[in-house]
Amino acid sequence: MKRGTSLLNPHVLIDIQEALTHLDKGSIFIDVRTPGEFAQATIPGAFNVPILTEEQRVEVGTIHKQQGPTQARIRGMELISPRLPEVINQVRELHQQHRCPIVVFCWRGGLRSTAMTAFLLLCGLPAYQLSGGHKGFRRHVIDYFEHAKWARMLVFRGLTGVGKTRILQQLGKKGWPILDLEALANHRGSAFGAIGCTHQPSQKQFEALLWNELRRTEPQDIVLTEGESRHIGRVMLPKRLYAALQEETTLWLETDISTRIKVIEEDYDVEHLPQQAFADAINALIPRLGRAQVCHLHLLLEHKTWGELIETLMLQYYDPLYAHTKPETRIDIQVDPFAASHPPLIQAIKTLAAQN
Repeated sequence: MKRGTSLLNPHVLIDIQEALTHLDKGSIFIDVRTPGEFAQATIPGAFNVPILTEEQRVEVGTIHKQQGPTQARIRGMELISPRLPEVINQVRELHQQHRCPIVVFCWRGGLRSTAMTAFLLLCGLPAYQLSGGHKGFRRHVIDYFEHAKWARMLVFRGLTGVGKTRILQQLGKKGWPILDLEALANHRGSAFGAIGCTHQPSQKQFEALLWNELRRTEPQDIVLTEGESRHIGRVMLPKRLYAALQEETTLWLETDISTRIKVIEEDYDVEHLPQQAFADAINALIPRLGRAQVCHLHLLLEHKTWGELIETLMLQYYDPLYAHTKPETRIDIQVDPFAASHPPLIQAIKTLAAQN
């Protein structure tokens, strides 16, 4: 545990390990960086209470480079001072809601978090400053994915529409430990995977979210997840995590094509999504399917012949892809993705979990 005091930091500094202890106990994490920095990546669960605008941050940084740290601190305090009552009240309200200590951080544990923590302490609020800031946290996440050990991954795979994600989520609600990669990536992991989803997280934030899920597991645990390619939309799985998905016997889920079509219709809520979203995704298939087949798909889309459109995409595009990647080491399990329970799948999971 790293603690320290100085004239610049007349308060307690905590390192990332102690900060994680606070995080697990429900402490309030306050990211005082700009909304733009916060949107790019932050510590999962943190609240954004910026003390400088993006323009002000750039101004202070420029002064630091051209005139030195003293002048930068002076200008920073001039900019921060008018907003202090507002930001202190924001943090006080959060503290009143959660009644937990406060951990403050900025990019690398500099002026912004130093000032905020000092003022919170002066106001009688229990505050700590994260040494190294978000930059130190990011180093911790990188190190985790390079060296840490986590739970065994029992992986669901199967043809498109078999209901892998919905079955995974059903089991999660029943208490099974799951890692929902598509939910964390905010993408369904296919050519049509962005349809109906909002913006994906940045790569750094995606890794932070993965870290936050996996760090609670132990090597002797099991976690259920869904097989993915290394890319899920525009984010990538860390190399060692992707390798872990390939190590275990696959739980290969199967169902009939009519059920698969119904799953896709429900998952994508096809009747209520803009047709243009589908049209753009169909156009991206020209290199693989050719213009004639893509024109046929557009015609089906125009007439909202959803069943035939989905079946054609499955048979002409998705199923051939899976035919080349179907693992040899697998347990084939017939499933009904609309059922309330999945006894054969549960039994297969228990069998694999017992093998160590």
